[in-house]
Amino acid sequence: TMSDSAVAAAHDEFYVRYYVGHKGQFGHEFMEFELTPSGVLRYANNSHYKRDSMIRKEVHVSPAVVDEVRRIIVESEITKVDDSSWKEPDWQKGRQDLEIKIGNEHLAFTCAEVGSLLDVQNSADPEGLKTFYYLTQDLKALIFSLISLHFKIKPIPT
Repeated sequence: TMSDSAVAAAHDEFYVRYYVGHKGQFGHEFMEFELTPSGVLRYANNSHYKRDSMIRKEVHVSPAVVDEVRRIIVESEITKVDDSSWKEPDWQKGRQDLEIKIGNEHLAFTCAEVGSLLDVQNSADPEGLKTFYYLTQDLKALIFSLISLHFKIKPIPT
C-alpha cells in the first residue's frame, strides 16, 4: 500500500488517457478514453465494421471512481516502466498510447498494438510490456463497465 505522503501527492493532479487504433480496410478505427481529475470520463469508439458509426459518450464519475483508477495505476507500478525498447507503432498494425499524469509525474507510453500475451512474451521487454498490457486490460474493463452501466449500451460493437 502507498504511504500517506504518496497518497497526498497522487491527489495533487491526476489524468489518464488511453488510445488504441489502426487504419485498415474499414478506415481509421479506434477506441479512446480519458479521465480528468474532476471526474469527467470521455469515451469514443469508432468502428466502421458492419457499418457501425462512432460512439461518443461523456459521463461524470464520483471521486471514488477517480481514486480507484488512480489506485489501479499506482499499484500496477507502470511508473517504473520504460517503453524505449517496445515495438514502434505503425498505422496498419495499430498503435496504443497511454498518457498518465499522477502527482508530479507525467508519463507517456506508445507502442504497437498488443494482440495477446504471446506478443508480450516475444517482445524485447516482456516484464515492462506485461505491466502495460495488464494495466490497459484492467482500465478498459473498468471503463467499459462504467460506460455500459451508465448508458445501457455495449461499448464494444458485436
